[in-house]
Amino acid sequence: MDRTIVIAASAPIPHGHRIEVVERVDDTGERAVMMVIDLETRVKYQQGTPSASDAVAWTGRVLECTIVSAKGRGSTTLLVDPIGPGSSEADVALRGADAAAFAAKAEADRWGGADRVPEPKAPRFW
Repeated sequence: MDRTIVIAASAPIPHGHRIEVVERVDDTGERAVMMVIDLETRVKYQQGTPSASDAVAWTGRVLECTIVSAKGRGSTTLLVDPIGPGSSEADVALRGADAAAFAAKAEADRWGGADRVPEPKAPRFW
């Protein structure tokens, strides 16, 4: 799945270059790009200071690069094909799995769950 990232800097990264993206992910899943490293030229484009505690890094290959310049401010939009470990957004998938497990537990509790003591069998009359 291709990802579009936007950075508030003029970062002319050619098509096909491998890049490393460092993002900060908050509790709501909102992502903010902190740094992009062109792995072919070793040029870093940084906006802010990424802290190790909340930073997520992944690699990808640039498919498209669009640079917009307006009144001295530039921004770059990159279409990136994620590759390698960390590219599948595992943190989002795990949050979804946690939510599904919580929902399944709530449903099991509603139906009585597996820890319920079975009722004693009624005596049989022949």
